[in-house]
Amino acid sequence: MKILLNFIILFLAFFYCPAQQTKKAKAEDLKSIYNIQDSVSVKTRDGATLSLIVVRKKGDEKPAPVILQSTIYVRDKGRDMVSLKRSVDNGYIGVIAYARGKRFSQNEILPYENDANDTYDVIDWISKQKWSNGSVGMYGGSYNGFTQWAACKTLHPALKTIVPYVAARPGQGLPVENNIFVNPNYEWAFYVGNNKSLDTIAGNDRQRFRKMQNTWWETGVAYKKLDSIDGVPNKWFQRWISHPSFDHYWQKMTPYKKDFAQIKIPVLAFDGYYNDGQSSGLYYLRELQKYSPETPAYLIIGPYGHFGTQSGGEATLYEYKVDPVALFDINKITYQWFDYILKNGTKPDILKDKINYQVMGTNEWRSAPSLDKMSNGFLTLYLTDNQSGKFYSLNSQKPIKRSYLTQEVDFANREITNNDYYPEPIIRKEIDTSNGFNFISEPLKEPMVINGSFLGEIKASINKKDMDIGVTLYELMPNGEYFHLSYFIGRASYSTDITKRKLLKPNEIETIPFSNTHLVSKQLSKGSRLVIYLNVNKNPFSELNYGTGKTVSEETIKDAKEPLKVKWYNDSFVKIPIVRN
Repeated sequence: MKILLNFIILFLAFFYCPAQQTKKAKAEDLKSIYNIQDSVSVKTRDGATLSLIVVRKKGDEKPAPVILQSTIYVRDKGRDMVSLKRSVDNGYIGVIAYARGKRFSQNEILPYENDANDTYDVIDWISKQKWSNGSVGMYGGSYNGFTQWAACKTLHPALKTIVPYVAARPGQGLPVENNIFVNPNYEWAFYVGNNKSLDTIAGNDRQRFRKMQNTWWETGVAYKKLDSIDGVPNKWFQRWISHPSFDHYWQKMTPYKKDFAQIKIPVLAFDGYYNDGQSSGLYYLRELQKYSPETPAYLIIGPYGHFGTQSGGEATLYEYKVDPVALFDINKITYQWFDYILKNGTKPDILKDKINYQVMGTNEWRSAPSLDKMSNGFLTLYLTDNQSGKFYSLNSQKPIKRSYLTQEVDFANREITNNDYYPEPIIRKEIDTSNGFNFISEPLKEPMVINGSFLGEIKASINKKDMDIGVTLYELMPNGEYFHLSYFIGRASYSTDITKRKLLKPNEIETIPFSNTHLVSKQLSKGSRLVIYLNVNKNPFSELNYGTGKTVSEETIKDAKEPLKVKWYNDSFVKIPIVRN
């Protein structure tokens, strides 16, 4: 009897406690508020089937503008439904379209490859529905940012605006950085490609992929053998590394060159100074400015990482405490923008001009009419061979006499790694001086703002046919700490054309220009000094270029017979964009 009584008490507590009543009431409210179609299928022109979710306000049959997300991430029981309902709550119809092969689609999963045509077909389908008023806006981050630009490859008339956050650019950004394959997308392929939703077990198995990476590094087998080491075939990785040049395989995925000329719709982009794939997102804006300068394209950018940008910033980034004013409500701004474009509303207040950026160290936002006009001058500094303490001099005067510094890199030696370029932490007590060269400027006589992407030219001769280089920019602050500002890694043989490899001539002086660096804005203090760290890129976190001239992913430690010998010439220089008072 006592057991039965306890059961009744528990039963009543479970079903009639205030929390349960609230939860049940909320569920009933959702049913009464939203019309959810969670099993919509759309046929593409080439016969594939795409899986969609459509959410509308129940009882409202008036045609309305549609907010579309096109994604490879299937989170339909959580984040996806929240975002769809947010669109409805803001007076729109919410639609999520999943990539080919995902959710209820039975087609093969091939990240990046079909999104341009498939997103066009989804927009076309939306435009023909009775609940659509013929206007579509898109938003979302990372892969979802890529799909928006992919949709602009061939622009559908119904697409009126895009709002990409940290947009990816396949072939330059991830899984490739300036023609160097980097490792983070390796496990990502399993995460998005192993099943109809997401393989979180594989995606989160850091130990598995770190072991694979370390084994590759220690044994010196070819980079293309990574999946053999792992023991699980990675067909996506193999497809990617078979295209080391930015060839037609990559070019067809997003707008390329003159494709940008037909993009006339307004754009609002978000990005971060410490977003690993920043070069991807800003590439689209730079090309749009080049081919269609009249297109109203806006940017909001600040001290954010890849994920922090998509959430409106983080108070602490890589141990750096960001200025409080840098934090913002990205959802609010996004829907203010949609109201502005799709409902003749008011433009978001933060958009003072086309480029809106937070200046680190000032706790304020500034604006500029274009990326190029963020700065009003360049500080040109030469990488000299003049000793300056434990570093070398970074001088504003071009050396009168040509000379050089020598470096030798033994690719067979796996005890030594080169090029510690990653900005974690952003502020550090020391920087790597074990190899490569550090060049330091004179102390600044007055405060200065670095604004934009630094660039430069490296003059070098090597005894091989190629090399991968790294250039990192620091501020050495008056307190003796180093602030990581920006970096570049890239393959010398692609420095003038990412679509075609041009090998270096051994033992001849070559000019290696670079410009695709990470944009930053920071107030530098009086007394601060600029530091450039120059090195050969040799570490376990990316491809290893042995310099033979063969396809890099096929080179092995057997190709490391002779060390790489580099002469870094003193007429190499960097140009740092600044704002002069």
